[in-house]
Amino acid sequence: MREYSHQSEERKEDIEELLQRYENLKTGRSASYLEEEEFERIINYFESREAFKKALQATETAMEQFPYSAGLLIKKADLVLNNRAYDVALELLDKASIFDGNNIDIYILRTEALLALDRQEEAVVLLEEALTLFEGDEKIELLFELADVYDDYESFDKVFDCLKWILELEPANEEALYKICFWTDYTGRNAESIELHQKIINEFPYCELAWFNLGAAYQGIKLYEKAIDAYKYAIAIDEKFDYAYRNIGDAYIRLRKYKDAIEYLERVLELAKPEDVIYEAIGYCYEKLKNYAQARFYFRKASHLNDDKGALLYKMALTYYKEDKFELCIRQLEAALKIKNNMPEYLLLMGQSKLALGLEKEALQYFLNVVRLRPKQLMGWEALIICLYKAEQFGQGLEQIENAVLRIGADKPLFYYYRALFYFGMGQSKQALVELEEGLVKAPRQLKKILEIEPALLQRPAVTALIAKLKRK
Repeated sequence: MREYSHQSEERKEDIEELLQRYENLKTGRSASYLEEEEFERIINYFESREAFKKALQATETAMEQFPYSAGLLIKKADLVLNNRAYDVALELLDKASIFDGNNIDIYILRTEALLALDRQEEAVVLLEEALTLFEGDEKIELLFELADVYDDYESFDKVFDCLKWILELEPANEEALYKICFWTDYTGRNAESIELHQKIINEFPYCELAWFNLGAAYQGIKLYEKAIDAYKYAIAIDEKFDYAYRNIGDAYIRLRKYKDAIEYLERVLELAKPEDVIYEAIGYCYEKLKNYAQARFYFRKASHLNDDKGALLYKMALTYYKEDKFELCIRQLEAALKIKNNMPEYLLLMGQSKLALGLEKEALQYFLNVVRLRPKQLMGWEALIICLYKAEQFGQGLEQIENAVLRIGADKPLFYYYRALFYFGMGQSKQALVELEEGLVKAPRQLKKILEIEPALLQRPAVTALIAKLKRK
């Protein structure tokens, strides 16, 4: 510790002495002389303290002494870029290239200036030319620059190409491995990513990022079992790789293996800062397992971390509805509707809960609001029609069926069944059988929809005879 402190003091004293010599040179108090390297240290000192005007002044002073220095010209170009003097920067870089045409910084700064001037095509040509001149680390640096240009230019497939090229040159490059995972998903080039990462793994079998990216590519083409295997290799190498656990959890959800998903998602909570999406995903798994109390526990935890509490209150309400706890469902929905009072999903569930409690008039108001907000969605119309049937408002029900046909823009086979239901309710059996026959001809499997509402239909001999006749046909 003492040695470090002593070295720091020496460096401080050294720079102070250097700055004093620089001040003497500026004011002409002595015939002081500074080496180019010393000027660079002074410029870097000012830059590190964001004193850019002083840094630029020091650069200009240095250039009076070293007018043919490519390094100083490049440094000045960098500083004037900060002042948005892009054309001046390009002129300085042209001069620098005369003295040192193989300096990679010239190409990097030229690219920045061209992009700032919205001259992306020239930036691409410049970097592609530079790629023929450099090798090794410098070539990789240029490829990253080119990838950024293509990103800015919205040539996203070419971004992927640059990252792939980098990994072919340097398979274990961490920055490229991190970035290509995103661009594989964005461009959908999963097959190429699989092939690339399999080659990397053959050369570097303990590269956890390569295994992770392989898993993500498999997941991108819905090969979830292979994805899980790849992620498990990643966590075998790095047992604290929280993103791998997260993606395994997601893959198990896709496979409907909810217990396995919970196991891996809970591991994410142990390794990383708690997130609402993880709590919500665990809640979803418990809901699918019909463990509604646990589902609510995790939805509630998610709600503490999420600004959109209404959506999570709705999810909790849905679990109560599935348990036939309609009063508790309504209580959650009332809280959700205070946050967002015109959400069709909330209104629909509220109406269904009211209907389940036999409160048809109240339910009807909610369903009318749903179809007002979402006139082209069948679900709201179905709920409204069923509610009207249960309230024995048969005439109004037939009117709403016609409204639904007009709003949705198609006379769906299901509507024939609903018409039949209402005509039976009105005692118009002949017209009901006409509608029922039309429905059975067009979509026989949808008969179950109205049988769920009115199972007694099968006790009518005319209905069973019609079904039998059409089955024989």
